[in-house]
Amino acid sequence: MTDAKDRLDVLRADIERRNPAQPEFHQAVREVLDTLAPVLAARPEYAEAGLVERLLEPERQIIFRVPWTDDRGRVHVNRGYRVEFNSALGPYKGGLRFHPSVDIGVVKFLGFEQIFKNALTGLGIGGGKGGSDFDPHGKSDAEVMRFCQSFMTELSRHIGEHTDVPAGDIGVGGREIGYLFGQYRRITNRWEAGVLTGKGRGWGGSAIRPEATGYGAVLFAAEMLKVRGESLDGLSAVVSGSGNVALYTIEKLQQLGANPLTASDSSGYVVDDKGIDLALLKQIKEVERGRIAEYAARRGPSARFVQGGRVWEVPADVAFPSATQNELGVEDARTLVANGVKAVSEGANMPTTPDAVHLFQEAGVAFGPGKAANAGGVAVSALEMAQNAGRVAWSRDRVEDELAGIMRSIHEVSHETAARYGAPGDYVTGANIAGFERVADAMLAQGVI
Repeated sequence: MTDAKDRLDVLRADIERRNPAQPEFHQAVREVLDTLAPVLAARPEYAEAGLVERLLEPERQIIFRVPWTDDRGRVHVNRGYRVEFNSALGPYKGGLRFHPSVDIGVVKFLGFEQIFKNALTGLGIGGGKGGSDFDPHGKSDAEVMRFCQSFMTELSRHIGEHTDVPAGDIGVGGREIGYLFGQYRRITNRWEAGVLTGKGRGWGGSAIRPEATGYGAVLFAAEMLKVRGESLDGLSAVVSGSGNVALYTIEKLQQLGANPLTASDSSGYVVDDKGIDLALLKQIKEVERGRIAEYAARRGPSARFVQGGRVWEVPADVAFPSATQNELGVEDARTLVANGVKAVSEGANMPTTPDAVHLFQEAGVAFGPGKAANAGGVAVSALEMAQNAGRVAWSRDRVEDELAGIMRSIHEVSHETAARYGAPGDYVTGANIAGFERVADAMLAQGVI
């Protein structure tokens, strides 16, 4: 075990040296490497084949220029990225993020996480991620279309239904996927539905794809509570964010009898003592693209807006960080624990800082890491690929049943693997090792490539 830990420490230092100024990627790598010593000690063939070293290096990193014109005819230039991290289990699969914070380090962190998340689904998909530092907020539909067309003009060289299948993420919703798919179709002169997921239901998309990440995070939380003899019924919940993940986390919580109290955006959060009015929240965020403060103004006396506040200060039984990376810090975790939180399920990618994760685990809080808890989105994306391959469209009930089964399976393998490696109840260790073993076994079988 000591030799394995020493080897992993050397690899971690080497990654940080070779990838400077990429803190998110470093954090994601540390979180995985810190859990792998037991499996390397038990499976020496992994170390002998250099599997960890190969896994840490993307198979391909693509950076490209994206020029576009605004409505006044002015030319702008953004930077586009696609990191094709690992294809041992299938074509690269992972979303595109359009946000000013996107750089190569952020994309590598997301792509690295995607390897393990996709492996946990048990479906035939590898790991990748992409995006741009373009900000769609405040842009007209025509400006977003021109940007997406320019972005896809270059990206189209590198993707395909058997090679790399992007999807949406922050800043990339149904509108953007439509523009991207249209440009791909124009360039290639092919109706290749499986090249992108998150498409509209009428032209190759799947039922519940927009809902899937949020639904999955709630289903994973329900499984964590179930092994403790509890359920979500009657529990209060705090949810951060107000995008797709947060909205459908709230929806599934309400369906299972819980009472979500909060939603947030970059300006602050709202808390509603009666529980979130989902129809009103969807109208403001999905239709009007408004700010969260408008919810409190229109909801009435049960709701209030806290400008610049931290949603985690609201007492609740369960918590769902669903906005962005590192949004829940150690002080937030202390507040949640002091208020009696039972479970935390990550809807976003790496939204909880390492110190906060450790505090939750020390306090006995059931903690579902994003690579397990938010795998519902990519799972339904893979189901969309399957439907596209067969030129069929499954019913909503069938896709929901498939998603529920996949989330139960992810919970089961994470829970069982944690116990097998001497860390019962530690879903971080269980998910990391279970995902790693699936990818490592495939890489071992396929040789040194």
